Amino acid sequence: MRAHDRNRIDVVRQISTEVARAVKAPGFTGEADDALYRKTIASYAKKMGKALAEYERLGDRGAEAAAKLKFEVEYLARWLPKAVAEEEVAVFVDAAVKELGAADMQAMGQVMGHLMKHHPGLDGAVVSRLVKARLSEN
Repeated sequence: MRAHDRNRIDVVRQISTEVARAVKAPGFTGEADDALYRKTIASYAKKMGKALAEYERLGDRGAEAAAKLKFEVEYLARWLPKAVAEEEVAVFVDAAVKELGAADMQAMGQVMGHLMKHHPGLDGAVVSRLVKARLSEN
């Protein structure tokens, strides 16, 4: 077996394990459907992306682990929704602020909830930063 295939097998096994954990978790109802797999892949890719940044900071000491994590993140990216450009998110934020009549930072939770509900897949950190900036203008 080639090393590249081995890496793919490891990623697929890890996702299968994560899905099995989610299904066996207390309070889980439903099935292991496409939505659960998408959610699991997104969560795992996000965790591995954060770990990748940490290993890259280590330089040569973390190079091998960083290479493995980079492969995992890139491999899983094909099943993730395409990232929305920050300019597009800013348009969504402006529309939500107008629609909800948000005038100050006290409405941040309401605006965030509205955006995340109506636009699943947005990066919460980007949305939070843009909502804070928009509401602090008022």
